Amino acid sequence: MREKETIVTSEGLKQLEKELEVLKSVKRREVAQRIKQAIEFGDISENSEYEDAKNEQAFIEGRIITLEKMLRNARVIENGNLDKNTVALGSTVLIKDLELGDEIKYTIVGSVEADPDSNKISNESPVGKAILGQKKGEVVVVEVPAGKLEYKIVDIL
Repeated sequence: MREKETIVTSEGLKQLEKELEVLKSVKRREVAQRIKQAIEFGDISENSEYEDAKNEQAFIEGRIITLEKMLRNARVIENGNLDKNTVALGSTVLIKDLELGDEIKYTIVGSVEADPDSNKISNESPVGKAILGQKKGEVVVVEVPAGKLEYKIVDIL
């Protein structure tokens, strides 16, 4: 079975690499120290500090494996060579909600980097899917649990 491709911007790639480095160099050492201290308290069968530290260690190791897999399968999208006529991964798009009249600026990123609070939406999200491949001036209909939303692509920045 082929592993899923991880689509990231160069900024996102750096963030994943940094997180992996911190987990390997800092967090692993910290949790190992916590486990060592917990063992020194004696009986580990009823030692909640030991259990917490072991659980954190399992989480850290799992995250390291996940990050290594993501980095191994990373495909970096470069913003510099994007076509400004068509919405693509890495595009920053100004869209208008035709019902409310609000304009929203989104950057289309891979699911790993999606952060709606920073206006970064995934290419796999309903809005991301709907506007990918569209051109400036086009109207798209987005199916969401609450019904249908209509957006006009005002500009591709």
